[in-house]
Amino acid sequence: MSLIVQKFGGTSVADTEKIRAAARRAIRAQKQGHRVVMVVSAMGKQTDVLLKLAAGVCERPPAREMDMLLSTGEQTSVALVAMAIHDLGSKAVSLTGGQIGMKTDNSFSKARIRSIDTRRIERLLEEGNIVVAAGFQGIDDDLNITTLGRGGSDTTAVALAAVLGADACEINTDVDGVYTTDPRLLPEARRVDVISYDEMLELASLGAGVMHSRSIEFAKKFSVPIHVRSSFGDRDGTMIVAQAESESAAVSGAALTKDEARVTVLGVPDVPGMSRTIFNAIAAQKIAVDMVVQNVGAEGKADVSFTVAGDELDQTLRAVESIVDSIDASGVTHDAEVSKVSVVGLGMADQKAVAAKMFRALADAGVNIQMITTSEIKISALVPREQSAAALRAVHEGFTLDQRPADAKTWKEIKAEAAVEADVHDVVSRLQNDALEALTLTDIAFVGGQARVTLDGVLDQVGIAADVFEEIGQAGIFIDMIVQGFDGEDGRTSVSFTTDEANLEASIKVAEQICEKHAMRGVRGSAGITKLSVSGIGLRSHTQVGTVLFDQLAEAKINVEMIATSELQVNVVIDSAQADTATRRLKAAFADALN
Repeated sequence: MSLIVQKFGGTSVADTEKIRAAARRAIRAQKQGHRVVMVVSAMGKQTDVLLKLAAGVCERPPAREMDMLLSTGEQTSVALVAMAIHDLGSKAVSLTGGQIGMKTDNSFSKARIRSIDTRRIERLLEEGNIVVAAGFQGIDDDLNITTLGRGGSDTTAVALAAVLGADACEINTDVDGVYTTDPRLLPEARRVDVISYDEMLELASLGAGVMHSRSIEFAKKFSVPIHVRSSFGDRDGTMIVAQAESESAAVSGAALTKDEARVTVLGVPDVPGMSRTIFNAIAAQKIAVDMVVQNVGAEGKADVSFTVAGDELDQTLRAVESIVDSIDASGVTHDAEVSKVSVVGLGMADQKAVAAKMFRALADAGVNIQMITTSEIKISALVPREQSAAALRAVHEGFTLDQRPADAKTWKEIKAEAAVEADVHDVVSRLQNDALEALTLTDIAFVGGQARVTLDGVLDQVGIAADVFEEIGQAGIFIDMIVQGFDGEDGRTSVSFTTDEANLEASIKVAEQICEKHAMRGVRGSAGITKLSVSGIGLRSHTQVGTVLFDQLAEAKINVEMIATSELQVNVVIDSAQADTATRRLKAAFADALN
């Protein structure tokens, strides 16, 4: 008999009528022949009420006691849902996180799942019960109640689906699927039938509120098909699986991260170990860094720019300013009024001129680009916050995301394919171990035979990036990494890109023409570089990845020339002569995480 995990968020169980509706949906699935596990969040604004209560009695509540308090929200919900199922004539048993066998570490408020003992759930299912499990929570080795942090109920649902070998995991929420962008920001956003794990991971990390990235990491790791649908209707929704909706479309979605802050460390000595010092200081404060841009140094100095969440700017500045003198940097600048607009798509890895198309769309909308970073399936640009809405609309229209691609797969086609895939991976999805949420790296590899071209003294004005990469594209040059840093000293910056060594001469020729046209300072180019990539699942949530990478390179006295990051990869450019040493050291350092 097939098994379905159904997750219901807070808005889906916000009152008694919605609780009964959720109960009816679970009963209907059971009557269709499925075994059913429900994962339920706290009712509506219940968590906010509990937080307010805590603030009323204690200015700084202990993390352990906050987890004890907040876990009661889900316990209330699961009991009420189970009661509703009984009242509607079916059998149900409600269970807390500890009772479903979810063991976590002891990181209160942001615990990670170590293992799930499914024996009790399986016994209750065999007895004909609908199991109603509390999301968001577990227990540690000392039986303390722990919570999983933001998106914890999604994570619970997908983790249970993985270890139970579920045929699908349904995420029932207040929206009817995944859209090409947030429909609250752009009403013309289109619901997609299908989106890949990788695309959804990038969009989730960019602030797409449908699902949290940790739950997508679980789904990708254990090949769990996710079905996102509305709690309040029967529309098909969106399937999140391994493949993309379309093979021809370069871009599948756009996202806006509105509350960003940019920090630039100026005049960093261009020698090994500097990136390690900077990012170790930030990591020590438990601050997650988003865009990271290190451009090619000039005259022995380089600028390192990165973004953080707006509410972490002050703490970040304190951390960075504490090490500026020790690394002999010339200073720190910041901007608290910036936003990040991004496009994501599996198809862009194989198509030319995607970046140029994005930059032209922004230029035509009068949007200035302050920073650029790229990966195989994502391009992000930092823009002034006052232009963020226009930027999102521009890229969404530029890639005609409101229109369904001609070769788009249907929901039913993907559902059938996903069912086959889940069966193939049945053994894997039932794995039980002590680190279900452990970092999983899929590859540590390098791409040699690369060249780099840098345009110095690029004016900070609308349309420059579009002109640069349109002309490069017209010359038939395929670009890999693109990095545009930020230079607040004279209103100019530098833009670097990598390409095959065979394209170096042609690239320099085009770059010199661009340089003359736009009155830039000059062009630099060099061969003999390698892009070193660490790829995997959980790179953002496991913040030690960057720290270990920079530590290993610094200890081997390997200088980092360029940096670009994404949800799925950390990319650095180094001298080709050091590629073998770097790869060997990283594989040894990450041996336990390599898949």
